[in-house]
Amino acid sequence: VQLQASGGGLVQAGGSLRLSCTASGSIPSITVMGWYRQAPGAHREMVARITSDGKIDYRDFVKGRFTISGDFAKKNVYLQMNSLKPEDAAVYYCLVDVLRAGVKELHFGQGTQVTVSS
Repeated sequence: VQLQASGGGLVQAGGSLRLSCTASGSIPSITVMGWYRQAPGAHREMVARITSDGKIDYRDFVKGRFTISGDFAKKNVYLQMNSLKPEDAAVYYCLVDVLRAGVKELHFGQGTQVTVSS
């Protein structure tokens, strides 16, 4: 399973970015797609996720600012990030939870850097 993320970059505080991620390879089905992030010196943390039955979860620190969407048939997941803050700066990783023969596999992408200037 390969995950290709894009859309990161440098933006001023208050600006917006849209992250995209496409999964490819041997993927029987995907149950969850989402985004994590990791700032320097910090642990990787969940940002948002969406399930194949439409349930969406956000961490409190992005609620009202970020929007996750996904196309499970095309194996794409997106993260629209608005009103960005300097503390949102991190490497953002997409993830998919692949269901294969009754077993779940969690896969992360290579990450895309988001930098927010104050």
